[in-house]
Amino acid sequence: MAGTKLSHVGSMKKGNYIVLEGVACIVSNTQTSRPGKHGHAKVRLEAVGIIDGKKRQVVMPGHDNVEVPVIDKLNAQVLSISGDMANVMDMESYETFDMKVPEELKDKLTAGMTVLYWGILGDRVIKQIKAD
Repeated sequence: MAGTKLSHVGSMKKGNYIVLEGVACIVSNTQTSRPGKHGHAKVRLEAVGIIDGKKRQVVMPGHDNVEVPVIDKLNAQVLSISGDMANVMDMESYETFDMKVPEELKDKLTAGMTVLYWGILGDRVIKQIKAD
């Protein structure tokens, strides 16, 4: 699984991915304050966790670097479904593991389907069903 890379906080925009408090998040809002007489511009970021959905905020100087998660987009085949968990097999490594089925795919997902999943900071998330 890929880790992180660095990016300037001043270049972050709504929809970008960022690591806050060790969690991969998607930026929901940014505000930049003007620099004072001897100071630096400050950037206020609001972001929502991709996995947990929790809101997070941070204020930091605009020239600081932040971590950006590197997201692996991979394919897997669904072997079985039990409740809200799916047992899947990665199409490249043939590794099998369990993943939580997202709320919006609960009624549509069946065994034998191919799904697109993201690997983010050691977590795996099913994003969509791939058409055969």
